[in-house]
Amino acid sequence: MRVEYINPFVEAAFNVLREVLDDEVKRGELYLKSTSQPVLGVAVIVGLTGDVEGRVLFDMKRDTALAIASEMNGEELATMDDLAKATISELANMITGQAVTKLHDLGFKFDLTPPAIITGENMEVSNTGVEALIVPVELKSGKLEINVAVRERT
Repeated sequence: MRVEYINPFVEAAFNVLREVLDDEVKRGELYLKSTSQPVLGVAVIVGLTGDVEGRVLFDMKRDTALAIASEMNGEELATMDDLAKATISELANMITGQAVTKLHDLGFKFDLTPPAIITGENMEVSNTGVEALIVPVELKSGKLEINVAVRERT
């Protein structure tokens, strides 16, 4: 996996999270994952197609998702209702859109799928044929993991 594909997602996530949450954002240790991995409870998946194919997953615990959605909406949200899900999906849209704009500026061409949000316990994501780079992000509201699994189109 080429770092040119990953850095724009990390930079965009930090920019957007700092802006919408007015929060300090700290990056944890990056790591690679080549097998299935558990989802923390709330995950937004955005598919990528074009010069590369794959997906970006924004993964967090339910409490973290609710805290982020509450902050973004300026009101306390207690359940993962439609508003909370739409807000977390929009956060993923904002990050992914900014990253893809940077990649377009570098000469890469991508199309995105609309974000899909999944919630629940005991779920896992399988990385078939491609390693995923996990970028942990620490916020005051909890941990968010940016999980990028892309490969060049053959």
